[in-house]
Amino acid sequence: MSRAESIAAVLRDAQATRTPCAPVREHFQGIDEPSQAQLAYAVQQINVQRELDAGRRIVGRKIGLTSVAVQKQLGVDRPDFGTLLDDMSIVDGEAIGAGRLLQPKVEAEIALVLDRDLSHERHTVADLVNATAYALAAIEVVASRVAGWNIRFVDTVADNASSGLFVLGTQPVPLRRLDLAGVSMRMTRADELVSSGRGAACLGNPLNAARWLADTLVRVGTPLRAGDIVLTGALGPMVQAAAGQTYRAEIEGFAPVHAVFAAETGA
Repeated sequence: MSRAESIAAVLRDAQATRTPCAPVREHFQGIDEPSQAQLAYAVQQINVQRELDAGRRIVGRKIGLTSVAVQKQLGVDRPDFGTLLDDMSIVDGEAIGAGRLLQPKVEAEIALVLDRDLSHERHTVADLVNATAYALAAIEVVASRVAGWNIRFVDTVADNASSGLFVLGTQPVPLRRLDLAGVSMRMTRADELVSSGRGAACLGNPLNAARWLADTLVRVGTPLRAGDIVLTGALGPMVQAAAGQTYRAEIEGFAPVHAVFAAETGA
C-alpha cells in the first residue's frame, strides 16, 4: 500500500467508525513542502474516486482557507480546494441527522453556479462573470475527521478540505445585482447572532477566490465545467453546530438560507 493510500484509509476509517483520528500530518514527515501538498491532494483524490466508484458524482468544488487570518494560523499563503459530491447537497430546511458528520461547523458563503466551462490557463474576473449563470446564498457544513480540528494545511487538504455537506438557497441572483465584496452577512441561531462578515472577507472578493480555483484546476487537469457549483469561501467565522439547532444565514441581496440539525436520538 502506498503512503497516499495508507493515509486515505485512516481518514475513511475515522468516518466509518465515527471516531476522529489523530492528525495525519505525522505521515508527511521527511518530504518537502511542495511534495507534501501534492501528496495531500493525492490522498483527497483517492477517497473522492472511491465515492465515484460507489455511484456518486461530482457537482462542483469548494474553496477553503480564504481568510488571511486562518491562512496565517495554519502557516500557509494560499487557499485550498475540495470536491463537492451529489450526496453532500442538503435542501434548505432539510434536517441533518445527528451523527451524520464528525465535529460539524457551519459557515455562510456565496455559491456560484456556472453555465460555461473555465478552461483558460489564466482567467480574468470578466471570465468568471461571463461564466456564472447566477449566485446563491449557501451554508457550508464543514466537518473534520481529525480529532479536535487539530489541523494544518496537509490535514485539511487530505480530508477533502474538511468537506461535509452544503445547503444552497433557492433564490438565484444575477451577479449584476450584487456587490460581492460589499455584501453583508449575518448568521443567527435562535435569534442569537453567531457570525457576521462581508464579502471582502473572502480573499477580498468571492470572485478572487473563484478565479484562483479556476486557474488551479486547469493546472491540475480538472477544469471547472458548465453546471458546476463553486462554494467560494466563508464570509465570516465558522460556528460549531449543535444538534437540535437551526442556523439562518442572511446574505445581503439573497433570501435567507437555513441549516437545520436534528435533535440527538432520544433527546
